Amino acid sequence: MRRSQTIVVAALAMVLVATSMAAQAPGASKPSGEHDFDYLLGDWAFVATSKQYGAFNGRWSAVRLATGQLLDEYRIVDDKGGTVYVTATIRNYNSKSGKWELIGMDGSNGLQDFGTGERVGAEIHIEQRFGVVGGKPNTLRIRYYNITPNSFSWNADQSTDGGKTWTKDFQHIEAKRIGPPRAQPPLASSK
Repeated sequence: MRRSQTIVVAALAMVLVATSMAAQAPGASKPSGEHDFDYLLGDWAFVATSKQYGAFNGRWSAVRLATGQLLDEYRIVDDKGGTVYVTATIRNYNSKSGKWELIGMDGSNGLQDFGTGERVGAEIHIEQRFGVVGGKPNTLRIRYYNITPNSFSWNADQSTDGGKTWTKDFQHIEAKRIGPPRAQPPLASSK
């Protein structure tokens, strides 16, 4: 009996090792990414530099909606705290593609800035088009990195010719947490 138990334990160990190796193998299914942007939930202050706009600062807030999507507001402020520019983005995880879909909107320009994003190792990568409504479309390849509970870095390369050429390090953001993560309760009652 002892020998058969040893064989069973050895066989189970081999199965566990093989399963673990398969999960790490290239092409293996990735874990669900529906929580990839959880770090963004809450309120942030940021400082930024841009090759187009120079140095600026702002506030960034994100909340999880009761239906799972994330809604965030990105606001550039002047030295007195007045709003210079504000945009909102809705982020929704598409479980079929394994990617996030994003759509940005500002003021009265409609839904305009479409993009997709996914986790790449410890980073989140997004490719998103901006400025389509204004007639000067550009694409940003955005990278969120150095992600901790209280800070993250954001960097973007820009293309104005449909991805043929890229301006490296077009914009950079350093964000620090100023408010805890939060969620939005359902807007419509079930009663």
